[in-house]
Amino acid sequence: MEFIFGENALESVYVWAIPLHATVILAEMIYSHIMEAKLYSRKDLATNIYLALMNFGLDLVMKVFAMAVMFFFYQFRIFDFNISTWYYWVLCFLATDLAYYFHHLADHRSRIFWAVHITHHNSEYFNLTTGFRSPVFQPLYRYLFFSPLAFLGFNPWTIMVCYAVGQVYGTWVHTQTIKKMGFLEYIFVTPSHHRVHHGCNIKYLDRNMGMVFIFWDKLFGTFEPEDPNVPVKFGIYPKMPDDGPMTTLLYEWRKIFKDLKQPNLTISDRFNYLFNSPGWRHDGTGKTVKQYQKEYWAKKKKSENQS
Repeated sequence: MEFIFGENALESVYVWAIPLHATVILAEMIYSHIMEAKLYSRKDLATNIYLALMNFGLDLVMKVFAMAVMFFFYQFRIFDFNISTWYYWVLCFLATDLAYYFHHLADHRSRIFWAVHITHHNSEYFNLTTGFRSPVFQPLYRYLFFSPLAFLGFNPWTIMVCYAVGQVYGTWVHTQTIKKMGFLEYIFVTPSHHRVHHGCNIKYLDRNMGMVFIFWDKLFGTFEPEDPNVPVKFGIYPKMPDDGPMTTLLYEWRKIFKDLKQPNLTISDRFNYLFNSPGWRHDGTGKTVKQYQKEYWAKKKKSENQS
C-alpha cells in the first residue's frame, strides 16, 4: 500500500493514464475516419484541448489551497482509519465516488455551478476528448464536496488518488463506439449511461450523475437507461449563438449577469437566479428541468392511455 499512498501517488496515476488515453483517442479517431462516423471536428477538438489546459492550470494553482482545507478538516476527523488495509481503499473509493455524485448533482441543479459545468455539455460532439472538456473554474470549489470525507477520517491524499482514478475511468465512457456492456451495466457507469447524461432530450436531462458506479443513480432516483427509441441528441438547449472558446466558457455567466441586471428584483430573486435550478425565473416564465420532465411524462402517459 505504500506504493500507492502519498503525494507521488497522483503523479503515478497520470503517468500511466496519459499515454493510455492518447492511444485510445487515436484509435477512436482512426475508427471515426475509416467508418466515416464523423465523431470529431477539428474546432471541437481544439476547444476541448483549450478548456483542458485552462482547467489544468487553475487546478495546479488551487491544489495547495484545496489540500490545506481538507487537511484542516482531517485534523478533527471522527475516525482513525488504517490506510494500509485493502478495505480502507475500497471504502475510500466508494466514499469518493459518492461525494462526486453529489458534487455532480449540484453542478446540474444549482445555476451558479451549472454556469461552470455547462462547458462540459455544450458540445454537439461526443467522443473520448469530450472527457477532457473540463469545467475550467471547478477547482475553485470542488474540494468543498470532498472535505466532509476528510472530516470522517479519510486521508486527503487518498481521497485525491481515488478521485484521480475515478476521473481516468470517467474519461473512457465518453464514446459512441461502445453500445452496451452486458452485466456491467448494472454496476458501473458505462458509455451507454453517460451518453444519456450528455443528452439534451427532455427525457435524459439531469440523469446518470455517477462517475464510476451507476448504483448511486438507481439509489437516489436519477437513473435513466438509454432508450433505443429516443436517440441521444448531444449538446444543450437552446444552442449557443456560436461555439467560440469565450462563448463556450462564459455563455451561462453572461445570461446570469443579464438576469441579475433586471429592475426591481428582491434579494430573494437574486439569490434564486444564482442558486436555484437553471430555468427558474422570478416572473414564472421559465421552466426548470423537473418542470419540463413532469410535462413530458404527463403527455407520454396521456398518449399511452389514448392508444
